[in-house]
Amino acid sequence: MGSLENDDDHDEGRTTESQSVDVAGERCVALGYNPIEIEEVIVATNEAPLSPVAGPSTQTSQQMEIEKMDASTSERNRRGKKRSHFFSAGDNKMNIEGEGPTEKVGKWEVRKVPVPPHRYTPLKQKWKDIFTPIVEHLELQVRFNLRTRNVEIRAGDNVKDPSYLQKAVDFVQAFVYGFAVEDALALVRLENLFIDSFEVQDVKPLKGDHLSRAIGRLAGKGGRTKFTIENTTKTRIVLADSKIHILGSYENIQLAKRAICNLILGTPPSKVYGTLRSMASRCSQKF
Repeated sequence: MGSLENDDDHDEGRTTESQSVDVAGERCVALGYNPIEIEEVIVATNEAPLSPVAGPSTQTSQQMEIEKMDASTSERNRRGKKRSHFFSAGDNKMNIEGEGPTEKVGKWEVRKVPVPPHRYTPLKQKWKDIFTPIVEHLELQVRFNLRTRNVEIRAGDNVKDPSYLQKAVDFVQAFVYGFAVEDALALVRLENLFIDSFEVQDVKPLKGDHLSRAIGRLAGKGGRTKFTIENTTKTRIVLADSKIHILGSYENIQLAKRAICNLILGTPPSKVYGTLRSMASRCSQKF
């Protein structure tokens, strides 16, 4: 009797399972899906997990590490890559990547002159007067790089004189220091002209109002002292805050520099004028 009751219970369970399967199948058909046998799903879940199948795409750990290194390197190069700038003039184009003052790219030699922010506007206004002598007389190529804020000058193998590149750099550097284009152009046309730069603190360590008074003594009322030193020594002087730039020949630069140092140290301007006149007359007698 007990076995028959158990069989009946099993039959009832099977009928309920078949009914639930039919109901689930009807729902799947109504929703537009293919009905799946619940028994097959139960059997599939009871099976052991499938082992990974080795195929042609299987890679060793060493190969995977190499691929990761290559991917990281390419990503780093992509992020740190700089935009290249080209000279449009000429047959050969030049790619500039570095930031040094002098570069050798193929047969081209490149020099760079950095431009401070306060000289952007004067450079823009006088750009035609700057590049004309460099391109026409020195036969070089010049451009202003907007990204790096440098004036870049390049020369090839067909340059007549190797010193032309240095003359062009000195010409642009003199304008950046604050000299007028006409005065800086003397570096291109004449020989034995130089630029000497120094600061007031190099002569005497001054600060605050003492530094301001020293700069005022150098300039004079309305720039009279500076003009007197320029005319007497045949030089050109630029006072850029505490920096002093002198353009001229070697001997004339030394005369102007000595007078400026005396003014910084506190010598009265009248005494400096007398010393300058005697030195200037002595130099004129030599020639």
